[in-house]
Amino acid sequence: MEDGIFRQMSKNAWYRVSLYVNLILFFVVALFIYLLVGDCIAYGKYQGDVWLLVTRDIAFISVGLALIFFQFIRNLYTILRRSL
Repeated sequence: MEDGIFRQMSKNAWYRVSLYVNLILFFVVALFIYLLVGDCIAYGKYQGDVWLLVTRDIAFISVGLALIFFQFIRNLYTILRRSL
């Protein structure tokens, strides 16, 4: 039933949704880079259980960058396929 909703969306709507998803991903990556810097500074001061926070930040950054990289490669492949 929900599959019909996705088929009814136009290309412009899909591009708009993709833009919003990319903007959210960029903000998430920027936020976790900021948190990573703060946690690394705190690790230098306290050297306690802050390493868990550092690994959390690295995990979110790596997943966000992987999604951004995947979309970039997919869009680049689509552009190259259309121009040939």
